[in-house]
Amino acid sequence: AAKVPSLQHIIAIGDDGPSGFEALLSEPAWENEPDAKSILTGSRPSADDVTQLIYTSGTTGEPKGVMHSANTLYSNILPYAERLNLDSNDVVLMASPMAHQTGFMYGLMMPVVLGCPAVILDVWDAPTAISIVNNYGATFTMASTPFLADLTETVASSGTGVPSLSTFLCAGAPIPGPLVERAQPTLGTTIVSAWGMSENGAITTTMLDDDPSRAIETDGCPLPGVEVRIADDDGNTLPTGDIGRLLARACSNFGGYLKRPHLNATDADGWFDTGDLARVDDKGYIRITGRSKDVIIRGGENIPVVEIENLLYRHPSVAQVAIVAYPDERLGERACAVIVAKPDSSIDFDGMIEFLTSERVAKNYLPERLEVLDAMPTTPSGKIQKFKLRDMIVGA
Repeated sequence: AAKVPSLQHIIAIGDDGPSGFEALLSEPAWENEPDAKSILTGSRPSADDVTQLIYTSGTTGEPKGVMHSANTLYSNILPYAERLNLDSNDVVLMASPMAHQTGFMYGLMMPVVLGCPAVILDVWDAPTAISIVNNYGATFTMASTPFLADLTETVASSGTGVPSLSTFLCAGAPIPGPLVERAQPTLGTTIVSAWGMSENGAITTTMLDDDPSRAIETDGCPLPGVEVRIADDDGNTLPTGDIGRLLARACSNFGGYLKRPHLNATDADGWFDTGDLARVDDKGYIRITGRSKDVIIRGGENIPVVEIENLLYRHPSVAQVAIVAYPDERLGERACAVIVAKPDSSIDFDGMIEFLTSERVAKNYLPERLEVLDAMPTTPSGKIQKFKLRDMIVGA
C-alpha cells in the first residue's frame, strides 16, 4: 500500500483469508449489533434510488449513461402492458440485447412483472425466431424495422407461418409503409408502431384496434399518464400539424445522465427535450420527422428527411435507406442518400432521381449524392447510426 498510496481496498476472490469474498459479504455480523434494525433498514434501497444505468444506443454520437429508478421503469411498463393487453397468458420473444432498453424493460422486467414466460434470442436470426415462436407459442415481440423486414421475408419465402404471434411492436424509426402493408397479411400479426427512448421507455404507441394506416402514418399516441407537446426553439407550443421539438413529461422520465447533468435537457416543469422533431395530429398521434441533429438545411430550407426516406423505401430495389448531410461551401449542406439494395437488385443515382421525381418530390428536396453500401452501420438493436454515415461521407 505504501507503494500505491491511492489503493484503498483489496478484494480476493475465494473463501480463504481475511479479504475473501465471502468474508466481505458476511462480516461484520451486523445482525448481532444492538442497533441492527436501524443499520439494516438504513441501507435498504428506496423505489426512487438509481436501480438502472443504461447507455443510449449511440445513433447520433457518443452514448450517455441514463439513470432510472424502480419507479421510473415501472411507471412505463405497467401502462405499456395495459395498452397492449399483455398479461400472464402471453409469451414474450425478445431479440434485442439486455444492455438496451428494449431488451431490458420489455424482455426482462415486463415478463417478471406480468408473470409470463420470455424467450431470449441472443443473436437475431429470422428462421430461429420462427422456430421459437412456434415451439414456445410466442405471442408478442418488440424490435426495430430490420427485424420485422427479415421475419416477413423469411415467412413469405419459407411458407412457415407464426400463427401465435398476435402483436409485433416496431420501434426505433418510423416503419416504412410498404413493410407494414406486406408484414400484416404475411404474418397475420397486428403491427404496432411506437416511439420512445432509453430516457423514458416507449411512451407512445398505436392502439391494437387502430386502422393499419396508423402504424404507417404515425408513431402512436401517449400512454396514460404521459404528456407530449410540440414546441419551437423558444419553448412555445406549436399548432396542430406544425413540426417542432418533441417535449415529453412523464413519470417514466429518467433521473439524469451519469456525471453529465448539463445534458439532462429537462426544464423546471418536468418537460424533457427529446432531441426529436415531430408533429402531432388532431387525435393526439405524433409523427417523428427526424432527430434535431439529423436536420439537413440546404440553402436555408429544411429537407424533410423522413419523408424522402419513406418514399425511397417504396423503390423495389431498396432494402434500407438513410438520408444524411454533407457540407457544402455555398449552400451549407447537401443531402446524400445511403442505400442498401435488396438481394439481386441494384440502384444508381439517375434511377433514384427518376423514381423520386415520379413521386413528385420537389427538386430542392432531391438528394444530390448516392452511396450504395453492402450493410448499414447499426446498433445491436438494429438502429442505423447516422453519425457514422456522415463521417464516412465526409471522409470519402
